[in-house]
Amino acid sequence: MAASDGPLKGVKVLDLSRILAGPTCTQLLGDLGANVIKIENPATGGDDTRQWGPPYVEDSEGNRSDLSAYFMSANRNKKSVAVDIATPEGQAAIRRLAGHADILIENFKPGGLAKYGLDYDSLRGDLPGLVYCSISGYGQTGPNSAKPGYDLMAQGYGGIMSLTGEPEGAPMKVGVGIADVMCGMYAAVGILAALRHRDLTGEGQQIDLALVDAQVAWLINEGVNYLTSGQVPQRRGNGHPNIVPYDVYETADGHVILAVGNDSQFKRFCDYLDLFHLSEDARFATNPARLEHRDALNAELRPAMRTRVTAEVIEGLETLRVPVGPVRTLDQVFASDQVAARQMQIAMRAAPGEVQLIGNPLNLSRTPVTYRHAPPTFGADTEAVLSSENPFED
Repeated sequence: MAASDGPLKGVKVLDLSRILAGPTCTQLLGDLGANVIKIENPATGGDDTRQWGPPYVEDSEGNRSDLSAYFMSANRNKKSVAVDIATPEGQAAIRRLAGHADILIENFKPGGLAKYGLDYDSLRGDLPGLVYCSISGYGQTGPNSAKPGYDLMAQGYGGIMSLTGEPEGAPMKVGVGIADVMCGMYAAVGILAALRHRDLTGEGQQIDLALVDAQVAWLINEGVNYLTSGQVPQRRGNGHPNIVPYDVYETADGHVILAVGNDSQFKRFCDYLDLFHLSEDARFATNPARLEHRDALNAELRPAMRTRVTAEVIEGLETLRVPVGPVRTLDQVFASDQVAARQMQIAMRAAPGEVQLIGNPLNLSRTPVTYRHAPPTFGADTEAVLSSENPFED
């Protein structure tokens, strides 16, 4: 709970966002040392995700708090302030806080804050140095700008669901809200770039970030595969579009992941399975050939893999420097020595009691991340912040 000495020490963030994309961004900024004030609507009981449970944190008497696991995943290192922006008093409070802030982030529908006088155009005259980040489903412009945006909609509209799932199955979303999370990451990058510009010139700006745009951007190789070839990619389950074998394979007692990235690794892999002839077969000798004959190769590999136990495969292939790994459940993940060594599970003292959270993966040698404030209960800091002459003081 010590004061921040992080790289963003002294940076003040006014967070009008909710759900996941915006809160992911502001939690990251907070971990890096920024002081974040989260505005929550008293008419709804705060951020929607406070009600997205179970599970919830319970107090010592077993009473349910408003700290759902979902809310806690993206809301540490923030203060919670209850403000009704539909009232003149609430609007005045937000304008006062914005006057102290370096950054304002919001995820209302485009134009939604204009009626309260809290949109970028309404604030920039008095606050020319403000970095104002607007996150929406489809962006501030374009034919779909008025439509609401949610992670599942973005995954469908932006194409990732068409690539995810078994070939014969239905389109499948990723198991977590990855479109939201990646949008939050892009928001953090954009904000830091705009902050750099502001520090050099004194000039703030608006960042217009769309959930769908961000999702299209991280189609990465599959997106460019299509743009290059004109061929619509098909679902391949766990298979890779450009590398073979790169997939999940069944073993005698479970599954393993193989990621054979070059021809020398493939030869060592075939030798391990006593399938020496495969690496000499012209159909499989190079990665382009293996891609062309994917099904024929897997018809040889899958029966052979099913004769070996998982631990034996992992040990044997690691010895041969062939990329291989397990498919772990979350209990195995968080019980691992690797997670402990990298401090990817942390404990914090919240109002109802101790909570377990996922750590920040950034390891900065001179300015490490800090965990100063546990996820707050709704409105916990309202009086202290709104009555302070220095509302962003840590």
